[in-house]
Amino acid sequence: MSDTHQIHHNYDLSKHNTMALSCIADTAIILHDEAALPTLDLTSFFVLSGGSNVLLPSRLHTTVLLPRMMGIKTVSEDDKQIILSVKAGEDWHKLVTHCVHQGWYGLENLALIPGLAGAAPVQNIGAYGVQLEDVLVSVRAFDWQTRSFVTLSRDDCHFAYRHSIFKDNPERYLIVAIDICLHKDPTRYNSSYGDLHAYAQKLADEQARPITPADVYQAVIAIRQSKLPDPKVLANCGSFFQNPIIATAQYNTLKEQYPTLPNYLVDDEHVKVPAGWLIDQAGLKGLGVAPILTHQKQALVLTNHAPQVATQADIKTAQTFIIDTVFDKFGIRLVREPVWVRENGQIGENQS
Repeated sequence: MSDTHQIHHNYDLSKHNTMALSCIADTAIILHDEAALPTLDLTSFFVLSGGSNVLLPSRLHTTVLLPRMMGIKTVSEDDKQIILSVKAGEDWHKLVTHCVHQGWYGLENLALIPGLAGAAPVQNIGAYGVQLEDVLVSVRAFDWQTRSFVTLSRDDCHFAYRHSIFKDNPERYLIVAIDICLHKDPTRYNSSYGDLHAYAQKLADEQARPITPADVYQAVIAIRQSKLPDPKVLANCGSFFQNPIIATAQYNTLKEQYPTLPNYLVDDEHVKVPAGWLIDQAGLKGLGVAPILTHQKQALVLTNHAPQVATQADIKTAQTFIIDTVFDKFGIRLVREPVWVRENGQIGENQS
């Protein structure tokens, strides 16, 4: 036992992944202080944060690192903005809530996303028109290659849609903290995505005042709760497929056949279409291959109806069925969003 970390053998991870897949790790190290990292002699490892975006095997023959470093501190502040340093183990939604209540804005669209702060840069988490990169200043991480702590700027992170340098190099960096820059302007908000504006406007009208970032925060929570299952009640790992980006020409062709097909402009030649809409229109809402089914209210979410019994093989069967069905109907091949973990702790790339 140590003040900086705890080591466990044959460690049960079934409660450390929101899909509730049964998984036993050969070794697990719970990290309470980044000071432990230079002392660890590891030849292989897998970093498991909040477990909300991973698909684990039944057995992990490697060392699993569970970052649980806690703390939020102010780096700098003036009348217009504040820069915060947030440790990797902080709960993401609690962080968002804390910031909104303090009058620090920029995270409100990312409310109710499950997981911990340290995992946020890996996927460049995003929702309702906002991504982490919009507020991120830098990432502090331990570089296993050089066995030293490094600070990566936003540009260094090579952010893209649900992608980053950390996803490309899963065994190189362990994120210990993130610095984010938030603003203090109560008239500045982003409610342009989907039905968010209408909901936020309703909240503002009820109090006869303009929309505020706090209204956007409340609207995001209400919309997500109306569509998405709570993983504590029904096991799931959130959005299972990325929203595909397709050529505008392909979209225009599909639009002729499916006039209600939504789109979000990416650039002059590409648009993003909602994966949930495609799955729904393919007749798969509430279906799949038992025990893995799409959610009745949001087809983008796959749910596990046999917690601690279902396996990666069950996930793959349902995933393949959905991908093939959507491709047959629309000619669009969906891409899985959650990380597929192999028994040796390495990240799998097979999408079907």
